[in-house]
This record gives sequence, C-alpha cells and structure tokens, in this order.
Amino acid sequence: MSLRVRDLPSPNHDERPAGTPIDMLILHYTGMKTARQAIDRLRDPLARVSAHYVVDEDGAVLRLVPEEKRAWHAGVSYWRGHSELNGRSIGIEIVNPGHEWGYRDFPVLQLAAVCDVCLAVLSRNPIPARNVVAHSDVAPDRREDPGERFDWQSLAQNGVGLWPENAPDLATAGAAHDAAALPDVRTALADIGYRVAPEGAFDPALATALRAFQRHWRPEAITGEADAGTIARLLAVQRLVDERDQ
Repeated sequence: MSLRVRDLPSPNHDERPAGTPIDMLILHYTGMKTARQAIDRLRDPLARVSAHYVVDEDGAVLRLVPEEKRAWHAGVSYWRGHSELNGRSIGIEIVNPGHEWGYRDFPVLQLAAVCDVCLAVLSRNPIPARNVVAHSDVAPDRREDPGERFDWQSLAQNGVGLWPENAPDLATAGAAHDAAALPDVRTALADIGYRVAPEGAFDPALATALRAFQRHWRPEAITGEADAGTIARLLAVQRLVDERDQ
C-alpha cells in the first residue's frame, strides 16, 4: 500500500539527548475509547504524552512529532541495558481501545499501514530487529500494549522485528515451574532484553517478564508461567537474537 502521512503536530516533545542514537522502535496501542480521544490527549500540552506516529483503524497515518525529536511515549522503561528509552526510540501509537475498553483485533488495513510506517522508519534509522518491541516489553510491570492480538509474526515476515520460524509450540503440560530450567529462563529473558534478576526462585517479577514475553512471542498462553511451550519459544527467540548479534 502507498504510505500517506498527514502532519498533526503535538507540542509534547523536546530535544533528544546529545550523542544518543535512535536505535529502538516501540509499538503501543492507544488504549482509549476512540481515536479522537487518543489524538486529543497526545496533543494536549497538559497531558505531557505523545508519540511520533498514530495509525488509525482505517490505515490513516498521522505524524505528531518529527523523528529527530524526543516524543514522550515510553515512560519509565528498560531494554537491553538501557533505561528512559524515549531518548533513543521512535514511538508508534496504534488505535485500539485496549484491554480496558474492549480490546479487539487489529484490522488488516491498519496492520498494513503499521508495517509501512515501520519500514519507512527503519529505512531512515539504524534500528536492529531485536529492538522493535512492544510497550509491554519495555515496561512489563505497567503496560500490556499492543497486546496479544497484535500480529507480530506477520510484521516480522515483512522485515520488521523478530519471529522464530519453525519454533516448537508445545502444550502447556508438565511442570509449570521446573526449578532446573529457571536459570535458563532468566538468562534467555535477559539476553532478549528484559530486566530480570540473574538468579532466584520463581517470583512475581519473573512472572511479569514472562507475561510480557508471551504477549509478544507466545500469545496462545498469557499465563506468566515457565511452561514447556513458553520455554521452547523463549529459547527459540534467544537463539535468533544471538544469531543477529553475531
């Protein structure tokens, strides 16, 4: 599809930190009842939130903040050793009411437009595939967006982000928290990018990170458990990240 972008400037931005690369792309959903409400909020100076782009359900694309400026979309966040990610990322808001207001599937036209916006962003910025992430990936204790209904697999197949092909998808049978597997689970999550403690028994913080991983890479089961299927998918993503890092 031909990408058409309409400018609708938001005052909610500032300068990026000097010397900080733009090396992340963070996808969100708007999480409000209507697109109009979301866009108004993203342009309200009192709200102090924004994103670089908004993609509506009909595929319409708005640019609120120039890419060279810092939009205020990620909040308190962490990925691969970096925090406060607004300074190094581009944020895309995808219109969807979200889990609070009636979470629903993302229309085909919208997903196609999101893909086109992402490809355009990647053509202008050296963002590695491992750094195309969800808001829930970088702020798993606060956010769920864009959520398990978002089609990350198709996006990756079109050159945006990572998805392990032919990864095993095992049933959730067996021990949910195999103590022997927990060190590998923690290492894999950290290698992918999540902030997790390097060791310890299964705890709420680890469950939170696992739920974020599942929303992105194993949407069949958002349990927060280290079941066999989740571990298989987790190790497949870890291998893919390691391959891209070489």
